[in-house]
Amino acid sequence: MSYENQTISMHYVRSVIEALGRRGIAQADILAKTGISPEMLTTPGIRITPLQLSVVMQNAWEQADDEFIGMTRIPSRHGVFTMMAQQIIHSPDLGSVYRHLARFYNLTTDAFTLEICTDQDTAQFSMKLKEPELDVQHMMIDFFMLVWHRFPAWLSGQRIPLLSVEFDFPPPEHAAEYRLLFPCPAHFETGHCRFTFPAECLSWPVVQTRDSLKAHLRRAPLDWFQKQNYYPNHTRRILDAMMAGNRFRNLSIEEVAEQLAMTSRTLRRKLVEEGTTFRELKHIARRDTAIHLLSQRKLPVGSIAQILGFTEAASFSRAFKEWTGVNPHFYKK
Repeated sequence: MSYENQTISMHYVRSVIEALGRRGIAQADILAKTGISPEMLTTPGIRITPLQLSVVMQNAWEQADDEFIGMTRIPSRHGVFTMMAQQIIHSPDLGSVYRHLARFYNLTTDAFTLEICTDQDTAQFSMKLKEPELDVQHMMIDFFMLVWHRFPAWLSGQRIPLLSVEFDFPPPEHAAEYRLLFPCPAHFETGHCRFTFPAECLSWPVVQTRDSLKAHLRRAPLDWFQKQNYYPNHTRRILDAMMAGNRFRNLSIEEVAEQLAMTSRTLRRKLVEEGTTFRELKHIARRDTAIHLLSQRKLPVGSIAQILGFTEAASFSRAFKEWTGVNPHFYKK
């Protein structure tokens, strides 16, 4: 599956804008640079590209001069993460990375505490907010738990497999997004915000260099948002087949089953076990491809409808409004 074809809930943009608004920063100053209209913020079901969310975050960091994006009582100046990363790049392995990460932020902020714990087989990395009531939409904990997982993974050049991820709050309205953020089931109201992974990962060497770090930080947080969706095995393979080459492929379940060397009946049974259907996956593939293509301003809506396998632009408009709550012309504008 193409990284570019993934989409993200508008919930996260809305959370950033609302937090900055509480700090007196007007939403228009941020949205003007992203191609996101104020109307989209309040439209249910709207999704955006990773690049759009990345631009929102970059502008929020700069305008607020706060890497905690207005969700803590005391801000963290823009550049603190870079300072930490420039130190951590010299770590020999991921165990040193996580220990240094926890030590650095525990010394530089009172907004939260970080802790790495290990036993014979597993490691747990936890984050505890001092004032969780300031993280109204859980954006702070969602974003940084994502960073604590994906930035060390980038340093090692390997994906860190998660055994579990836990949160100390009830399932939020955007709970469905967690399967896109973390490669494991999410558990809520556990009394902890932490993720667990095999302890053997702590011995993985850091393979990135100072030069590669510079390029990575220039793109941040885009690379963290662009990781592949963590779908179950057959779900992921079907989406990969339908979204190959940055284009939607209007395949039948029989065609996909043949590619996967199984019968369509077996594939349907596998999807039931994974809690989805082929029709739902085709909707996801069409929707995410549509959102990606609509962000490419050179393509007219009629051409996008053809790429997605619709015989008429009107049919595409009805489907897109069902997926996102708005028609494609509104979204493109």
